[in-house]
Amino acid sequence: MNQDNDDASAREQSFSTPFYGQDPHEIDFLEGISQSSEHDQEPEEPIGVGERIKKLRELKKLSLADLAQRTSIAEEMLESIEADVTAPPLGILTKLARALDMKMGYLLTSGEHRPFVITRKDERKPVSRHAAEQQRKYGYSYLSLSPGMQDRNMEPFLVTLSPTAEEMPGSAHEGEEFLYVLEGEMEVIIGEHREVLHPGDTIYYHSSVPHVVKCHQGKPSKILAVLFAETK
Repeated sequence: MNQDNDDASAREQSFSTPFYGQDPHEIDFLEGISQSSEHDQEPEEPIGVGERIKKLRELKKLSLADLAQRTSIAEEMLESIEADVTAPPLGILTKLARALDMKMGYLLTSGEHRPFVITRKDERKPVSRHAAEQQRKYGYSYLSLSPGMQDRNMEPFLVTLSPTAEEMPGSAHEGEEFLYVLEGEMEVIIGEHREVLHPGDTIYYHSSVPHVVKCHQGKPSKILAVLFAETK
């Protein structure tokens, strides 16, 4: 075999070997999400967020009334979340993690500590068995994009925004948020400021400012959302 063939063989070998487990065909992460979004199906097994919240609450010897007082969330809502009947909106999930003095990732993660985690597109996990119902109610549903990474500081989600008949109130909680529009148009209200974002547009804001994120003119959209929230 001549030198040219040896070099070609070496290049082929290097591209066929994943770097830290990475599939070379999925190197462009955002492009992979965008191109596959119309065909993706949610995994059958959701993350047991409600069960983890309940176990952590009981471990800290808190009643539902205690947790309701810490978060200003109604006890009926907390019961529904703990029973995994209701998928908590991201703002509520952030408040619960803070009230329980834990990172949000603890509520979404199982497995062991690792230096890195790769989540294939068919491994994205919903947070409730009733994701479709929650999407109609809240105007969005979301999939965790890093459910296997423990002790993380950022929370990446693939969020689908859908039309809803109800006008959702503004959400405010500790932390910061970064949003990247993948498909469709997204309307965002930060305090008194309103903007419409298009594919490729981004926004970064402090989530302590009341904010609303929704699809624009009743047309579904898809975004990448990265949340950061410190514990107490």
